[in-house]
Amino acid sequence: MSQSAVLYILPGLMCDESIFSHQKAGLADICEVRSPKFWDFDSITAMAQHVLESAPPKFSLAGFSMGGRVALQIMRIAPERVERLCLFDTSALPEPEDGREKRKVLVELAYKKGMAALAAFWLPPMLAPARRSDPGFQKPLIDMLLRNTPEQHEKQIKALVERPDSRDLLDKFKCPVLIVCGAQDEWSTPAQHKEMADAIPGSELVIIEDAGHFVSVEQPEIFTRLMRRFMAMPDKV
Repeated sequence: MSQSAVLYILPGLMCDESIFSHQKAGLADICEVRSPKFWDFDSITAMAQHVLESAPPKFSLAGFSMGGRVALQIMRIAPERVERLCLFDTSALPEPEDGREKRKVLVELAYKKGMAALAAFWLPPMLAPARRSDPGFQKPLIDMLLRNTPEQHEKQIKALVERPDSRDLLDKFKCPVLIVCGAQDEWSTPAQHKEMADAIPGSELVIIEDAGHFVSVEQPEIFTRLMRRFMAMPDKV
């Protein structure tokens, strides 16, 4: 792999590059890590186009949560540009029938009581149980969420509830694919990740213990080592 290799790690809802700081530092000797913000976009396709407009002709791609949906849309639009693909703590499924109403509650909470109230309600269930009562661990994540506005949150929610069903893509990937999930992820469950891995010929599934939805910060050393191995995968299967 050349020093000019580029890895895009795409963030999830209300997230930014800060949750990938360990990976950016730990991969600096083998690739450039880029992590664009999606806070002002209201569609998954617009987010995907934003990445493609700035990306080199060939690049590696890892998508977290909402960013995984963006990665899948990139694979729909320009699969020939992606050398290797990692999907972590995410899903190829469309929004469930009751999802729109549940997310509407969160949008209203942010407008009525502020982003701090939203963060206090939304974040703890995303983490492994042992971290749900750890304010020191949660503080950087809460600080990140508070950098969003209710308006930006609403835009991202619109993108998520209107996201496409990407399951039709899964058996068509030609590049190496790594699927990663926290063992205690209750939002995008290990079972959902196994379904994705089973649908993608030749893919690899890794479940990371003692991690919920935020594997990059809950188990940063393990996830960074995994990303180093991912970047060493041949770019053709």
